[in-house]
Amino acid sequence: MRTIKWVFLITIWVLFGAFLHYTLPQYDVVRIVNTYEERQELNDWTRIFWSTPDSQSAEISNRDVQFIQAVRPNGRNIVYRNEDTGWNWPPYFKFDTANLYTDANDSISTKANPEWVAVMHYGWRNEFLSAFPNAVTIRTVAGPDDKPTNWFTIIFLIVLAAVFWAIYVRWRRFRRARIDPMVENVEDSLYAAGDAIAERQGRLRRWLSSWKSS
Repeated sequence: MRTIKWVFLITIWVLFGAFLHYTLPQYDVVRIVNTYEERQELNDWTRIFWSTPDSQSAEISNRDVQFIQAVRPNGRNIVYRNEDTGWNWPPYFKFDTANLYTDANDSISTKANPEWVAVMHYGWRNEFLSAFPNAVTIRTVAGPDDKPTNWFTIIFLIVLAAVFWAIYVRWRRFRRARIDPMVENVEDSLYAAGDAIAERQGRLRRWLSSWKSS
């Protein structure tokens, strides 16, 4: 039973951590090399990795999506999608896809004369699931090592940890004040009932023994 409990708790925390890692903003310092637009199929397996479409097109199985191709300082490539989030989840309230596409095109540079930019994004890149992180902002930085400090994520995680700790402390106090005494009372009642049953059984054995001896 204890093993099942720990497996359940670990699974819940891993899923929660994955949700936060996907949703919270992250920064990449990259060199943009190209932008393009391509029609994407939105099947049931990958639809969750794309922005929610407008209600009028919610049932459409494909749509044109803008992409931004970039290269990291270590030479590895990364491809971002450029989609509005609107008022949907996650709450980035991004409505400037066209402006961001213009900024990306304006930041295209070559290996010989690189221009480094910091791309704030959320999401994951997964070739198997055809998942792409969604670029939210693009701004020029001084160099490949000039990565912005992710203050929002840092402050959010600190506040979230404080909230969880406050809930945990209050739960422990509530458990000590209300639940533990009730459990102790139930245990005491069970022990008393057990003792009473044992006493009656002892009396019955003694009574039967008296009949046998007579």
